[in-house]
Amino acid sequence: MKKSIIITLLFASTTIFAQKINLQQVEPPNWWVGMQQKTFQILIHREKIALSKVKITSNKVKLLKVNKVENPNYLFLDIEVQKDAKAGSFDIFFTNGKILTKYTYELKKKSNHKRGFSSADLIYLLMPDRFADGNPKTDFPSFKNLESLNRKDPNGRHGGDIQGIISHLDYIQDLGITALWLNPTLENNNPKYSYHGYAITNFYQTDPRYGTNEDYKKLSDELHKKNMMLIMDMIFNHCSINHWWMKDLPMKNWANTNPDYRSNFRGSTIADIHASNEDRKKMTQGWFDENMPDLNQHNEYLAKYLIQNSLWWIEYADLDGIRMDTQAYPYKDFMANWAKRVHLEYPDFTLLGETWLQKPAFTAYFSGNNPISGDYNSNLNSVTDFPLYYATRDAFNQNDGWTEGLSSIYYVLAQDFLYGNASNNVIFLDNHDLDRYYTSVGEDINKLKMGLAFLLTSRGIPMLYYGTEILTIGHEHDGHGHIRTDFPGGWKEDKTNAFTKEGRTKEQNEIYYYIKTIADWRKTNKAITEGKLLHFVPENNVYVYFRYTDEEAVMILLNNHNTEKRTVNCKRFNEILKDYKIGTNIISGKTFNLDKIDINKKSAIILNLTRVK
Repeated sequence: MKKSIIITLLFASTTIFAQKINLQQVEPPNWWVGMQQKTFQILIHREKIALSKVKITSNKVKLLKVNKVENPNYLFLDIEVQKDAKAGSFDIFFTNGKILTKYTYELKKKSNHKRGFSSADLIYLLMPDRFADGNPKTDFPSFKNLESLNRKDPNGRHGGDIQGIISHLDYIQDLGITALWLNPTLENNNPKYSYHGYAITNFYQTDPRYGTNEDYKKLSDELHKKNMMLIMDMIFNHCSINHWWMKDLPMKNWANTNPDYRSNFRGSTIADIHASNEDRKKMTQGWFDENMPDLNQHNEYLAKYLIQNSLWWIEYADLDGIRMDTQAYPYKDFMANWAKRVHLEYPDFTLLGETWLQKPAFTAYFSGNNPISGDYNSNLNSVTDFPLYYATRDAFNQNDGWTEGLSSIYYVLAQDFLYGNASNNVIFLDNHDLDRYYTSVGEDINKLKMGLAFLLTSRGIPMLYYGTEILTIGHEHDGHGHIRTDFPGGWKEDKTNAFTKEGRTKEQNEIYYYIKTIADWRKTNKAITEGKLLHFVPENNVYVYFRYTDEEAVMILLNNHNTEKRTVNCKRFNEILKDYKIGTNIISGKTFNLDKIDINKKSAIILNLTRVK
């Protein structure tokens, strides 16, 4: 947490007097007793702090080592928390000749409750700057060089904040959401294009345009009161060129400092046994963007810093999960160690890695405990299923063929043997980097419903991007600002308010309640939330699959034909239907005998099956 920390300096001479100075950074700003690993490291940053000697006299902790590095403006203190230490504080003394500097450091008690999300959940992804402005006082913070508010600029700051999210949690919950993933909320003190949050300038400070760390903690608390969860978006691959340490690097190899050495964005090189060292190097050491320096996680001090940052936020904000940006770009051994360290403290915690890779094998390589990556284990719980995204993006726009249309979905799911557990994959129709799904399917509501029905009933953890429920459109190639538009009604000057039924059009309400009906139903349906997937090769433009447990089952049918309905003979599915008598459409309530089922063109049917008694 970035603070100007007031320290009293006592000058010992013939007359003792006090003077106030500023210590620039102490990170992490506090720590916890009760951690499985008893040691942690404190970064101290202040001009020529390395000239000081450090002393700690406390029965709570032991100073193991004072690490001095290339830059004399840094010290890294290795601290051991004593076995029986209680929550409280201890003093760190810095001495340099006649100067004595004292800093009081706090230890808090670690929590012990269960955390984590699963396939029983429905995640809602939103961009804080574009959702709702709940506290206009944060629009123009008194902070040097921050980008100013400009709602007319698609790539500018629009003023959404944490309070705006808190104020609309009832809307999110009513939609059927159980977990909230925000694009990054940490400080992005950059002169332009800073709203997205992925160019961090302080890893311990909430961006003041969103609010404070306390506001972020309040959001977590309010979600938990509603039995919902909070997933934090983190970035370890890079930071902003304007991060405070880029102006005063602790050591030369803290970051890769050649801005002309750019990433090739080829995540395949990490798994490719034939890849050249140069291609792998560009992937892991090249800058992501000219304004985003690549961090060197093989620097032992930076590695500890980043791992501790995750642990700090989990405890401070009571997080339920972390979504790690650009999972494949940092050094893979560091990322595996990070996940292992987090799980040492929080065994149930969910770690989701963004693996933007086009093929199942490359995606599966980064999934935890998979059968294909040899000695490497990412230790992740979950990965983003981009191969399934590409299939669902294209399937309902294509004519069915051997590998096209519905078969593209079938073939992606047929490769689930590559994963440790494909049911943990996060699946989605779009996100903050992609064309809006409604745009992808030509603004066809029937195709949108097919995609939503599949998303909410297939294997995996479904994620819904904000605005999908109100038919938001946008092409990525027009600029990311066009796929991250403001939610109507989030600003007091908005003429329409899509947070209310009255403020939505007939078509918007049709989709809103379609999502809500399925989302509410799936919460209590174990076949969907815990069950296995059984699917049949698409035939005659129809794809049929089942979700089932030993006790219950759901049947899903997708008809991809553009003009014709289909009559499906259910004898083909007797291996599972033999135990069931009828199926009830969860949307219409209509019951079907399980012999032949008629399904209209470009439509989906979800049937809750009733067992034979």
